[in-house]
Amino acid sequence: MPNEHARLTALLDVLSSLGTEASSTERGDLDLLETAELVRRMNAEDHGVPAAVGERSAEIAAAVDAITERFRAGGRLIYLGAGTAGRVGVLDASECPPTFGTDPAMVVGLIAGGETAIRSAVENAEDDDAAAADSLRELGLTDRDAVVGISASGRTPYVVGGLEFARGLGALTVAIASNPASEIGAVAEIAIEVVTGPEFISGSTRLKSGTAQKLVVNMLTTLSMIKLGKTYHGVMVDLQATNEKLRARSIRTVTELTGAGVEDSAAALDAAGGSVKLAILMIATGASPEASARALDEADGVLRVAIAALS
Repeated sequence: MPNEHARLTALLDVLSSLGTEASSTERGDLDLLETAELVRRMNAEDHGVPAAVGERSAEIAAAVDAITERFRAGGRLIYLGAGTAGRVGVLDASECPPTFGTDPAMVVGLIAGGETAIRSAVENAEDDDAAAADSLRELGLTDRDAVVGISASGRTPYVVGGLEFARGLGALTVAIASNPASEIGAVAEIAIEVVTGPEFISGSTRLKSGTAQKLVVNMLTTLSMIKLGKTYHGVMVDLQATNEKLRARSIRTVTELTGAGVEDSAAALDAAGGSVKLAILMIATGASPEASARALDEADGVLRVAIAALS
């Protein structure tokens, strides 16, 4: 009991120094306000998040370039986080295959407490500083991979332990925190510390901190995928048509980027096995599916390069 008391006292000291845990006396009347005023105030708080993310543009750009380099070498991007931070990583990872046509193993989200923690809180999971390392071992982490640890406080043991393990293997390590001089920032090679300040509800880091985390991970995957040639003229050309809506979007994408009619675009997609990128290349150059596929492969999947090669 004395040891537990000492640990809790030390933790309270740490938390009291974090901006994300701070409270404001200006918010003491929230329960007395009209709903419209609550909306106005919360929206005003959220306005500062994009600007705070923008202040870390250099670090984000460095992370995008380094992650892209790992992807080109056959490596993966692996997110680590607990609670909201973990769910942000899992969400971003799960949206990459349908958006960019990537293998599900290319971007992975790990959350403290495992799959159960995606929907329900798992007590004490974030305090296990060995769990992330165990999961990374199971994934066969190598120095070709990139590991991004996400923690609003910047001190989550699960994330700290995972980043330390990853860096020890030579993997790229990136930290996303909401406080300056964070512990995870000190461990990682690249620290993206987006200082969002006190939350609208004190300590509820699913709010501004969570929003900032989502904005940053959006950039990490979206911009690295752009650099890998997953888009063309700002349009998704590697999306997977897994439902009727995406099938219609695929046809619309081909028509918009080639000027072909709906019927010709649909026929090209069928001949291309549903590949938007291949269908565009076939229509743009008049090449056969086989020749187009070879050109794309030789261009490392970059449509602009493949079009130039066949034109």
